[in-house]
Amino acid sequence: MVDRPNEERRDVVVVTGAGGMGVAVARRLGNGRNVLLADASSQGLDRAVTALTDEGYAVRGMVTDVSDRGAVHKLAEAADAEGRVAAVVHTAGVSPATGPAKTIVDVNLLGTAHVIDAFETVATRGTSLVVISSMAGHVASLSREEEAALATTATEDLLGLHVVTAIGDDAQTAYIVTKRANHLRVQAAAVAWNLRGARINSVSPGVIATAMSRAEAASPSGAHMMQMLDASGSGRVGTPGEIADAVAFLTGPESSYITGTDLLVDGGQAAWLRLHFRPR
Repeated sequence: MVDRPNEERRDVVVVTGAGGMGVAVARRLGNGRNVLLADASSQGLDRAVTALTDEGYAVRGMVTDVSDRGAVHKLAEAADAEGRVAAVVHTAGVSPATGPAKTIVDVNLLGTAHVIDAFETVATRGTSLVVISSMAGHVASLSREEEAALATTATEDLLGLHVVTAIGDDAQTAYIVTKRANHLRVQAAAVAWNLRGARINSVSPGVIATAMSRAEAASPSGAHMMQMLDASGSGRVGTPGEIADAVAFLTGPESSYITGTDLLVDGGQAAWLRLHFRPR
């Protein structure tokens, strides 16, 4: 980042995850703001920071493993030291094609809880946090008791919940449960964020043209995923830019009365699964 004294206290946008969606969000929200981009991969982070810097953005990278509570709190402290935290967008995640069940739980469940906890401490009036979840969370089949536990259990106790330990080595179940948990943690946190004059929401993408979705398409479940797109009538994958547009809405003044909810951006896939899909 270029050192300019008059930019030191500009509004800050924090983006976790330096993949396709994270970089698209940084571009969409980063104009005139300081961008703090975080990722567990130093190589991927360096590439993204270089690309954004070359395009004129004021961006700094910070290697962060979101499954590490201390690392996430350091990220929040760094953002707060740099300026007013205007927006936090948590895009970091793992899918069944890119990691085993344990990693999915550590990153998608525990990591999201860490981000919500850490950034609540630095949120001020107008701060908006958006968690990137998945439409997969909308097809989870959990009991009311399981959902309540995922929503409200203290972060340090999440991994001990029966609904979590029962996942075992099933990566697909891990993904569905953790993405539903994202919705629930956001809902549960809304009151505390409201009391700070801040907001928290989630976005649930469908199949988006990213490296992660390409890995999924090449996996054993890929054919079913692509058939679902055609059957639902959407007929195409979404783009990272479309997710960035949804995030821009949820972090902007037009959505000032929206908090504690999830926005599906999936081309109608979840609606098709609920009302039209007939298992063979």
